[in-house]
Amino acid sequence: MSDRRISRDDVEAARDRIGDVVHRTPLDTSRTFAELSGAASVGLKLENVQRTGSFKIRGAYNRMAQLSEREREAGVIASSAGNHAQGVALAGDLLGIETTIVVPEVTPAAKIEATRGYGAEVIVEGEIYERSYEYALERAEETGKTFVHPFDDEAIIAGQGTVGLELLEQYPELDTVLVAIGGGGLISGIGTVLKAADPDVRVIGVQPEGALHAKPTLENDRIHELADVDTVAEGIADTRMLETTFANAREVVDGVVGVTDRELATAVTLLAERAKTVAETAGAAPLAAALSEETDLGDEHVAVVVSGGNVNLSEHAELTRTGLGELGRYAEARLAVAGWPTTVGDLVETVGSEGAALEVLERTRRGPDDHPNRVPVTVGLEGSGPQHLRGVLESLGELEDVAVVESDLE
Repeated sequence: MSDRRISRDDVEAARDRIGDVVHRTPLDTSRTFAELSGAASVGLKLENVQRTGSFKIRGAYNRMAQLSEREREAGVIASSAGNHAQGVALAGDLLGIETTIVVPEVTPAAKIEATRGYGAEVIVEGEIYERSYEYALERAEETGKTFVHPFDDEAIIAGQGTVGLELLEQYPELDTVLVAIGGGGLISGIGTVLKAADPDVRVIGVQPEGALHAKPTLENDRIHELADVDTVAEGIADTRMLETTFANAREVVDGVVGVTDRELATAVTLLAERAKTVAETAGAAPLAAALSEETDLGDEHVAVVVSGGNVNLSEHAELTRTGLGELGRYAEARLAVAGWPTTVGDLVETVGSEGAALEVLERTRRGPDDHPNRVPVTVGLEGSGPQHLRGVLESLGELEDVAVVESDLE
C-alpha cells in the first residue's frame, strides 16, 4: 500500500497547480458553537462557498490538469452523487476537456442542473451510487475516456488536501479537525497535511450512522463494505473506502464518529440560524459530531470542515423544520375546528399574540375518530421552546370553536 500514500509535498504541488482556480475559503470562528460543544474555539472552514459549492473542484482540477494531450482530447467520464460531478464539469470547462457525468437517481435536481450548466453531459443511471460508478467504468472502457474517480486517486486526494494547508495558515492553534467521510478522499488529504505539521493534531472522521463503513474499516485495519446505506446525507452515502483512501486514511485518521439523521438536521438548522450559512447534510456532519455527546472536545481549538452547500431548497426547508423540532422549537398539532374557515382568523391572531409563528395551517383528511361536525386541521408552530409552544396550544384550546386533539409535544 505504501506506493499509494501521498505526502505534504504532493499537496503543495497541487496548490501550485490549482491556486489560480479555487477560492481560499474563509474560516469563521463561532462562539455559539464553542459554547455548545465545550470547545475553546470552533472554526468553520466554509467550503460550501467554494466554486461549485463544495471542495470537490480542488481534487478534480488537480487530477485533470495532469492529463496528457491525448487523454484531454478523448475526454473524461466520472460518477458522482452530485458535488464531484460539478467539480469535474467545471474543471473540464476551464481546461477545455469534454466531460460526461453519471449520477444516481437520488441526486438532487439542483446538482444535476448545475452540472449541466458547466457544460457536462449528465447521464442518470442507477438507484444508488454504486450502480452509477459501475456504469461509468463500463462507458470509460467502451469510449476510451479517462475515468476520474471521486476519491480513490492520489491526485484527487492531494487536491483535497489543500484545504489542510489553508487550515494551517488560518487556524494555527488547531487541536482537532472534524471532517466528513464518504469515500475518504477529503480526510486523507487534510489528515496528511495536518499530521505532517503536527502529529498531535487529532483528525476525526464523521459519517452518518446509516453509512458508517469507515469506523469498522479503520478499527479492524481492513476495508469494510456495507450491503446498503440509509441516510439523508446522500453526499457521503458511500458503502466503503477503496485501496488508495484506505492506505492514506489508516495512517492519519484518529477515529470516526457516527451521527444520526436527526443530528444532521439539527446541525443544518443551526448553521443556517447561527452561522448564516447554507450547508448540505454531508457538509453539516462535522458540526453534528462536534455537538454530539460522543465527541469530547474539552477546551480544544476545533476546526469543522463544512464541505458543501449544494442543497435542494425544499429539502433544506424540511430539514430545518426537523431540526427545529429536535431543538424543541417546532411542533405540530391536530385541531378540531368548528366554523371553518371563518375560525382561521382567530387561529392566526392567537398564535401571533403569543409571539409564535404559524408555519403550517392545513385542513387534513377526516379520520374515523374525528367529530362529524368539526373540521380536522393540522397546524405547525415555531416558538422559543417546548414550554412556549405548550402555552400557545393552551391558548388555541381556549378558543370557543377550537379543540386541541393531539400534538407531538405530548
